[in-house]
Parts: sequence; C-alpha cells; structure tokens
Amino acid sequence: MPIIRVEILPGRTVEQKRELVEVLTRETARIAGCSEQSIYVVIEDVKKENWGVGGELCSDKFPD
Repeated sequence: MPIIRVEILPGRTVEQKRELVEVLTRETARIAGCSEQSIYVVIEDVKKENWGVGGELCSDKFPD
C-alpha cells in the first residue's frame, strides 16, 4: 500500500489538487505494478512561515 505525501505551499485550487492526486495515483500504479485502489495520497498545505529554503523562511523569501 503506497502512501504518497505531498507538502506544498498554500494556494493550489481543489482542481489542481485533484489532478495531482489522479496523476500521482495513476503513475505510481503503473511504475510500481500495484492497483490504484491501494495508493493513498496525502496533500498538506504548509504555511510559508513554517517552511525554510536556503536558510530563509519562505515568508521572507517569497512575500505576498
């Protein structure tokens, strides 16, 4: 039972998340040779102030 965790900055639409789940599920099943029904995808929106890149908080590096 593959579990795929996706951590992304907020801002994606439900439609984008839906497509991401569909594609990740389909391609994981194809590559791993398992059924799509056995694949779980968890999407977690991480606030910019809780994510760091290159030694900086994303909230500082990418202000709104």
